[in-house]
Amino acid sequence: IEFIGIESPYRFFKEYCLKNDIVINTDDPEFEFIDTQVMSDLKVFRQDGIEIKGVAGNAITGMEDEGYEISILGIPYPFYEEEFPHHVKEYENMFNKE
Repeated sequence: IEFIGIESPYRFFKEYCLKNDIVINTDDPEFEFIDTQVMSDLKVFRQDGIEIKGVAGNAITGMEDEGYEISILGIPYPFYEEEFPHHVKEYENMFNKE
């Protein structure tokens, strides 16, 4: 996630969650770590403007020193294979190592 004009991503996410009644699974102010439940208004778009939708929603996890990431939960098939062919191939190769 690239933050523009946001001094503290941790504080930004925490305040957003509190304001919008989003459950915070883990909150560690010392390390500025946060892990949220699904944020229904959080949307992820490819560079061409197409939204990547998860059937179960999107959540945020991360900390200041290592960065923050969006988890897209339940990307449907075949969109997943089209968008992330390297992950599908890696998964398939797990079963071909004999």
